[in-house]
Amino acid sequence: MSLKNIMQEYQIKRGYTKTLAESMVQALRDQFEAEPTAAEDGHYIVTYGALRRLEVWCGAGGKTLVVDTEANKEADDEAIIDTNRRFRNYLQQVTGYTAKERAKKAQQALKGNE
Repeated sequence: MSLKNIMQEYQIKRGYTKTLAESMVQALRDQFEAEPTAAEDGHYIVTYGALRRLEVWCGAGGKTLVVDTEANKEADDEAIIDTNRRFRNYLQQVTGYTAKERAKKAQQALKGNE
């Protein structure tokens, strides 16, 4: 059984886009307490808890955050809960939107693509 990668793109709140490149890296340090590894083309990677790999980069001309994750299937429930909380906090710190606001934006984007 292979691990499935999940890639998501998140809209950034106005005013947050100017510092997106710096804030996405600083937020990795803040939320996951790890120094991200710089990959090619402005991609940054960390490993934490239930995430074997969390890779982030700027998309859509610096107006979106692209996140690619690979799960650690051996993680216990406590690690999963902690990782999910830190991941939600990371997204809010970088995008400026709460989980509820991000869900609403995603639904609006889907309706726009129909």
